[in-house]
Amino acid sequence: MTHNHPIRRLGALALIAAATVAFSSACTGDDDAPATGAAQAAAGGPEAKTVDGAKQAAQTVFDRFAGGDFAGAWDMYTAAGKQAISKDDYVKLNQACSRKGLAIQLTSARMEGTDRAVVIAKQLVAAQSYTMVYEADAWKLEPAKEGLAIYKLGAAKAIAAQKKAGTCANQ
Repeated sequence: MTHNHPIRRLGALALIAAATVAFSSACTGDDDAPATGAAQAAAGGPEAKTVDGAKQAAQTVFDRFAGGDFAGAWDMYTAAGKQAISKDDYVKLNQACSRKGLAIQLTSARMEGTDRAVVIAKQLVAAQSYTMVYEADAWKLEPAKEGLAIYKLGAAKAIAAQKKAGTCANQ
């Protein structure tokens, strides 16, 4: 796998991903249990502040990214991630440099305190860690510091930097 792996682009735009984890949750089999995570969010309530809620949100952002819905992935960034790059620039950058179409699957997750979770995602044979932050009643992807630095360049300069570094998939 090259350094222009889409997972790295998502968390750090091909330079690095964001966090780490190693906890798997088990299914309870309780069909009468209250809705959690994405189900609660779809119903208009807050997402579950649990490892399962973080995993569901992370899988959603990874599905959006892998499917080429970069605007939808940006919507699930933390406030700091959104401040670092506009939605339009994020979409332009990823349309120019990201590979899409390869499924990204979560392999594990763990809570880190009450409002942070670390998830491990795998694409093909490469695994990366990401941090999810509970912010405004929802789980959001926290970009890595390296990603934030690239984002702050704006789309044109970030694309040029990735091409120069050889990390732009569509060179």
